[in-house]
Amino acid sequence: MLTKKGKYGLKALVHLAQLPAGQLAFVNDIATGNNIPKKFLDAILGELRNAGFVQSRKGKDGGYRLARPADEIKVGHVVRVLDGPLAPIPCASRTQYQRCEDCNEATCQVRHLMLEVRQAIAEVLDQRSLAEMRDIVIDDLPVAREPVASGIDDLAVRAKIRA
Repeated sequence: MLTKKGKYGLKALVHLAQLPAGQLAFVNDIATGNNIPKKFLDAILGELRNAGFVQSRKGKDGGYRLARPADEIKVGHVVRVLDGPLAPIPCASRTQYQRCEDCNEATCQVRHLMLEVRQAIAEVLDQRSLAEMRDIVIDDLPVAREPVASGIDDLAVRAKIRA
């Protein structure tokens, strides 16, 4: 599951991706514009800077900007930096695999399903760039709803990416 740290980090990067190339944004503006606690955002931006996703400049004219173009930053890489492995359980992880002590991995149905889940997550996040995430048309995203007793089906709508 994506943690608040991962979610806030992605929101901050999308905020920066919306700026003209090279323009700096103040931490307070990013925090306020995205409803992120400033102190938490300071720490997240520090991690993103150390990982090479953002650059910072101190002082009156300082702030943060993307370190490279948004179309070169893959969402999966950001999530792994901030939240760790994509796998829901350690024995399904490719980057931080840990053997289970309580089951036979060759025959464990839970592990095999979680390997499939991990692969599906990776296929989406590793193929999407920050630019694609920035350009998602919000009005066209599917909305998760509770099942309706009246039998009305939910319409499936795909997110459209602006060209």
